[in-house]
Amino acid sequence: MEISVLKSNGKSSGRKAELSDSIYNIKPNDHAIYLDIKHLQANKRQGTHKTLEKSEVSGSTKKLKRQKGTGGARAGSIKSPLFKGGARVFGPRPRDYGFKMNHKVKVLARKSALSYKAKADEIKVVEDFNFDAPKTRDFLKFLKDLKVDNKKSLLVIPTSNNNVVLSSRNIKNARVVSADSLNTYELLHAESVLLFESSLASIEKVLS
Repeated sequence: MEISVLKSNGKSSGRKAELSDSIYNIKPNDHAIYLDIKHLQANKRQGTHKTLEKSEVSGSTKKLKRQKGTGGARAGSIKSPLFKGGARVFGPRPRDYGFKMNHKVKVLARKSALSYKAKADEIKVVEDFNFDAPKTRDFLKFLKDLKVDNKKSLLVIPTSNNNVVLSSRNIKNARVVSADSLNTYELLHAESVLLFESSLASIEKVLS
């Protein structure tokens, strides 16, 4: 699959880049995408939730009333979950929500996401560029020239580039990631995926 390479000012460079069919033109696997996003979101959860159970609630353990003859149900402690201020039955406890996932499934999920974006014509390849200094204004101009300033955009660079990353940091709908940290959630969340020309080889290396 061939795609035109654009300059940073949005104009065509007159060249084309080759998008590997094994990455950008596969039959997407929706279940793999679901598992990968679930894995990413689960690993972000702190799992520090906690409620007090009967043995942990402060309160008297004195029996509230006699066992029989009152016409009501038995009651042994003010800490019972039945009373206001009492404990919670089977409440949440601290836990780790993370789970293991096969590397091949992660790779399949990212390939599926890229294939969806390629088929929807939401991928653009841009010549590599750099800023002399971190400037939000320069990055905004770059997005405007590519006509994606009103979209959620994801710029994929081959390796960390401090000036480009810092220039995009204050822009709400823009995100810059390196090829080795690209994930399925960010790909699908973006309305426009911008790839540095040199990041194509890096992505292919990571997903091979």
